[in-house]
Amino acid sequence: MKIRHYLVVLTLLLASCSQPTAKAGTIEAINHTKWAINHFSVDGQSGIDIIGPYQGGGGGCCYGVPPKWRPGMTVKIDWETGVGDMDGFPGFGDDAKYLAWEKKMKAQNKQHSTVVPVPDYTGQKTCGITLHFMPCDEVKVTTSCANYGHPEHPIKEPLKMPEPKVCPK
Repeated sequence: MKIRHYLVVLTLLLASCSQPTAKAGTIEAINHTKWAINHFSVDGQSGIDIIGPYQGGGGGCCYGVPPKWRPGMTVKIDWETGVGDMDGFPGFGDDAKYLAWEKKMKAQNKQHSTVVPVPDYTGQKTCGITLHFMPCDEVKVTTSCANYGHPEHPIKEPLKMPEPKVCPK
């Protein structure tokens, strides 16, 4: 009886090892806005970098999508935006001026959170996840291995996108 029990456990262990696993990749981001992305995460996993206006970055390791896409699949994106320039920086010589400038800059930071659908990647090679921060606090995601700007990259919006006067909601 004990041998049969061990064989069942061994069979279950071997079966679980043969299940497909997600290939881990990085969390990358492209910022299509005039705001800096001070920090960002996907499902709580940090994207590491600060990304300036109209730039790309990231590199947080490791993020793997499930091996099989399923309808309704989403990811939760959290991020903070802030001013993307150093206008008015007084230098470090006068503490009072510096602290006032820093307070003014931090007052413009905004926290954001959204849930975004993950596009169907059935039959495609996946390479982590790439976020595209768009005007009006919208985010698009892709698991494509093609870099932004490559003809195979599914998100085609230009890097420098103007912020509309009124955002749709």
